[in-house]
Amino acid sequence: MKNGVMLITYPDSMGTNLSDLDTILSKHFSKALTSLHILPFFPSSGDRGFAPYTYEEVDPAFGSWKDIDHLAKTYDLVFDYMINHISAKSPLLKEYLAEGPDSPSKDYFIDYETFWGGEPTDEQIQKIYKRKPKDPYETVTFSGGEKRKLWCTFSEEQIDLNVQTDLGESFMEANLARLAQHGAKIIRLDAFAYAFKKKDTDCFFVEPETWHLLAKCRSAVEKYGSDVLPEIHEHYSIQLKLASHSYPVYDFALPMLMLHALYFHQTQYLKNWFAICPRNQYTTLDTHDGIGVVDVYGLLPDEEIEATKEHLYDHGANVKRIYNSETYNNLDIYQINCTYYSALGEDDRAYLLARAVQFFSPGIPQIYYVGMLAGSNDLELLERTKEGRNINRHYYTKEEVDEAVQRPVVVALRLLMELRSSHPAFDGIFQMVEPTDEEHLIITWEHRGRTITLNADFASYSFTIEEGGHTLMRL
Repeated sequence: MKNGVMLITYPDSMGTNLSDLDTILSKHFSKALTSLHILPFFPSSGDRGFAPYTYEEVDPAFGSWKDIDHLAKTYDLVFDYMINHISAKSPLLKEYLAEGPDSPSKDYFIDYETFWGGEPTDEQIQKIYKRKPKDPYETVTFSGGEKRKLWCTFSEEQIDLNVQTDLGESFMEANLARLAQHGAKIIRLDAFAYAFKKKDTDCFFVEPETWHLLAKCRSAVEKYGSDVLPEIHEHYSIQLKLASHSYPVYDFALPMLMLHALYFHQTQYLKNWFAICPRNQYTTLDTHDGIGVVDVYGLLPDEEIEATKEHLYDHGANVKRIYNSETYNNLDIYQINCTYYSALGEDDRAYLLARAVQFFSPGIPQIYYVGMLAGSNDLELLERTKEGRNINRHYYTKEEVDEAVQRPVVVALRLLMELRSSHPAFDGIFQMVEPTDEEHLIITWEHRGRTITLNADFASYSFTIEEGGHTLMRL
């Protein structure tokens, strides 16, 4: 992957399709971005693309493979593979339901009672790592009228796939290879830690089997010059473990650590993380989901996590606890639904400081499309859909983008992005310089005689970026 800023966006979030997206990025961000993560663009029955029917085609509403191929000429591309599940309305499941419960197609899915050898005990169910307060199955009806339970970790539209059978493994490998052949430099393995199930475990990142599965995924794509990126929201030690096995990872701890540092003007926990975090990582402040909380346990004391959450609700812009409740179809206690700009009270200085520090952090920075436009919470979409995560999933028209890029905060952010995507020092060595107080953070990057330095002040929300005694940017 090119070592510059990566945009993550839905195919219809800026404009209405892939062609519009290409036009907008070419017009406004041609020097700011080097890679592009297009969230699921396949035909899907739910969860904004994360319940795919198939990986063989692009949803015609978004365009075609020609549009993807055109984008690949400009950007390194990242695609999603939903390794854990497929649409409940997919041809694969329809075929199984038509054939009957004992057809060969049964090996694509996980029969719930067969897995357990009957009905599981309460103790077995309680042991499973779940994000939703429901037992992990969905009842399906076959064409002959028989009913069976199939494993279903997430919504009823997302039926789990079986990666532990020859048939299921072949299906996985064929789809991964197809995505790599269509130009994906990186294939993100969505909900990867849930994919391998084992009786009497928590069914989450089961070892050592998960490592064998990950190796098979990498093997399926590496011949095409691609790699895989396991997407896992959990304790940061899992990211360290993956990195120690030479896999790229996400820095999902950074968003909460950054908020804490900005809210309370102290950087010790942020510095501690920078000292130990993986270097082969993709840094985030915002994603299509909420601001992760579970990822920061052990890096922030529990009382500091609670203080950060309370401060967000008290001082963030247009965010309420109820948006993360059953009322808004969100029972995931491990994240907070809010745009990052709104989480910082729509304070331009605090927001630009956060981005400057992210861009100087170890790894390749990823910026979400709402974040790239310094977007506020979309309360209209939230109330219309009653989906908590939609607060951070605004649909921008071309005209809205044209207006947004003229705002001073977005102009400054774009300059920061262009600097991060072009300066050669970021190909070198990361180093923190120890300041004399907790309010300051000083980071340098050096490569072949070029050195760039960020001096960040978390008390005044100011920073300078310098090279060789010359100021490149100042806030």
